[in-house]
Amino acid sequence: MQHALSLAKQAQEQGEVPVGAVLVKDNKVIAEAWNQPIAHHDPSAHAEIACLRKAGQLLENYRLPDTTLYVTLEPCSMCAGAMIHARVARVVFGAYDPKTGAAGSVFDVLTNARHNHTIEVTAGVLAEKCGDVLRDFFRERRKNSKKCK
Repeated sequence: MQHALSLAKQAQEQGEVPVGAVLVKDNKVIAEAWNQPIAHHDPSAHAEIACLRKAGQLLENYRLPDTTLYVTLEPCSMCAGAMIHARVARVVFGAYDPKTGAAGSVFDVLTNARHNHTIEVTAGVLAEKCGDVLRDFFRERRKNSKKCK
C-alpha cells in the first residue's frame, strides 16, 4: 500500500485525483498505475483500470487470476466490474469512498454472489494516510478555486 500511496502522489503532482494502484502476483509487482483521466482525456483512466491494462499486456492475457490489487481508494463500480472480468483474486484498499465506493461503502459489487466471480476484499489498509492524501488534495483544490473567483 505504501507503493500505491507513492503512485497516488504522482497523480496529485499531475493535477489528477490522487489514487494509485499496484497489482501483485506471487509477491511480485506485475503492474502499477495512477489516475490519469484528465491527462488522457479518458473517463476510464482510473488507476485500477490502467493497472489492469498494463498487467494484461505484460502477461498477454486479459485474465489475471491469483493476483492482488492494492489501491489507495475504494474502487468505483466501473473499476470493480473490470476487476471481476479480469478475475482478480483479492483487492486491498485504503480509504473508503462514501460517495461511489463499490466494495462495501455504497455498493457491494466485488463480493456479490450473483456475479460469475467474486473477489476477496480487505478494506481500510493505511486508511488514514490514504484518506489524508485525498482530503489534502481536495482542500487545496477548493482553496485554489476560491482564489480564482
